[in-house]
Amino acid sequence: MLDASEIEALFTRSDERYVFARWGRAISPVVFGVTDETLKVVKGAIEAVCLVSNHHMAETDPELGSNAMFFFFNEWSELLDVPKLDELVPDLAGMVARVSAADANQYRVFRFDEEGAIKACFTFIRMDQHMSDVPAETLALNQAVQMMVLWSDRAFINASPLAVMEGGGVIVKPEVSGLLAAAYDAVMPVAATDPSHALRLAARMPKKQ
Repeated sequence: MLDASEIEALFTRSDERYVFARWGRAISPVVFGVTDETLKVVKGAIEAVCLVSNHHMAETDPELGSNAMFFFFNEWSELLDVPKLDELVPDLAGMVARVSAADANQYRVFRFDEEGAIKACFTFIRMDQHMSDVPAETLALNQAVQMMVLWSDRAFINASPLAVMEGGGVIVKPEVSGLLAAAYDAVMPVAATDPSHALRLAARMPKKQ
């Protein structure tokens, strides 16, 4: 089980600010750049993570249509040719330049509502050699976990949120699924910037993993 200090670290950013947010609405995903078979894998992964988080999905979002967009591509520059994407992602050209310079293979952009809850997430995945070597189920489940809450930019750098089962399948680690369930507890706030929030999360973690 994760203790309060470990939980606090997962939401404390590089500038030492504690920042937490969860979805305040149902998740309505759409996936670009994959086959129909992979589409099913990605949506299945989101459904699985919503299930362990006690959150829910919907066919459409009344405000945005789709609020969880996943883009799979080979080169960052391809994003500049996506129609109207620059209207959804502020400073798209600047973002593409930064992640290209960093040779990044993934990036997420979140949008928030007036209460600070997540209302949209854009997940960009460049299929470099490393990403191409990752099984589709693992890649999809990891990305689903990453977009469920606003994790620290340092979270999961040294340890994956997933665990490999006997037989080769993957699951969300029990301590991570327990944390997501605690985060989506109805009495918990949709957003928080006070580290004491981590204590409240710890109190709602399952006692046994």
